[in-house]
Amino acid sequence: MQQGQAAAASLLQPDQFNPDSRYAGQMSASGNKVLDSYRAAGRASAAAVDLDAVHLAQPDAHDAAFFDVDNTIMRGASIFHFAVGLARRKYFTGPQIAGFAVKQLKFVMSGSEDLEDMESATSAALSFVQGRSVQELVGLGQHVFDESMVDKLIPGTLALAQMHLDQGRQVWLVTATPVELATLIAGRLGLTGALGTVAEVKNGVYTGKLVGRPLHGLAKAEAIKALAEREGLDLSACYAYSDSSNDIPMLSSVGNPVAINPDPPLRQHARTNHWPVHDFRRREQLKQYALPAAAGAGGIVAGMAVGYATARLRRR
Repeated sequence: MQQGQAAAASLLQPDQFNPDSRYAGQMSASGNKVLDSYRAAGRASAAAVDLDAVHLAQPDAHDAAFFDVDNTIMRGASIFHFAVGLARRKYFTGPQIAGFAVKQLKFVMSGSEDLEDMESATSAALSFVQGRSVQELVGLGQHVFDESMVDKLIPGTLALAQMHLDQGRQVWLVTATPVELATLIAGRLGLTGALGTVAEVKNGVYTGKLVGRPLHGLAKAEAIKALAEREGLDLSACYAYSDSSNDIPMLSSVGNPVAINPDPPLRQHARTNHWPVHDFRRREQLKQYALPAAAGAGGIVAGMAVGYATARLRRR
């Protein structure tokens, strides 16, 4: 365990807490309806967290680590993986899933997020869940994760998450993925919880509408800020990880931002601001950091093992 922690810890370099000035300027502008909608989405995501239901590794912790999901924790876009799983169960048509596949391929190859693609995927998901129960979606998500998501997790990033858990920090996923699916992934990995896009629910049934916008860009920064207020977290002592330049506001909101598998704009921004940059798509980094940590890791490796075993049984 100590060897794994030391390897993962060597990825992190102290960085002075200095929120991005562009983000600060944007958020200080009053009367901007777009920014207001991002703020509403972020606060709705934080408000959706049931702190009594999540597993807090250290209830009185004053710092946390926040991880983006798509291309940071998991290869590709989690909502597209979920859509494929639904298609196998005949919830989507052939042409719809072909469109998802094209967007997924573009996302994996480019390493960048397309807000239009994410919003169209969210709209498609909303049309599917309208009139259906939250319980049904969560049940489907459990099957889809075990069948087609667990083998897409990125070991190097998981090693960092495990390191933070071992050091007593809260570890949160922050993603545009629907909060129910994000929470399921966090639970499977033994993490503290998740902040995700919130869909409107009445009497346990989805209405087909969002609460605010998808949790993307500025909304993620607002979400972790709202969560920090609820949990008494010191953001200047917190960590954040992402692959996308869209998440610069979130990364700039903490004292220890780290770029993981970065797209070109984020890589350049990270170099300019002296943020650590790590690419677990490179085999040598995967061996150096992920394997030692996995040898002694508990919750995350156990969760992955359960998912692999369950998926293998279902495929027989």
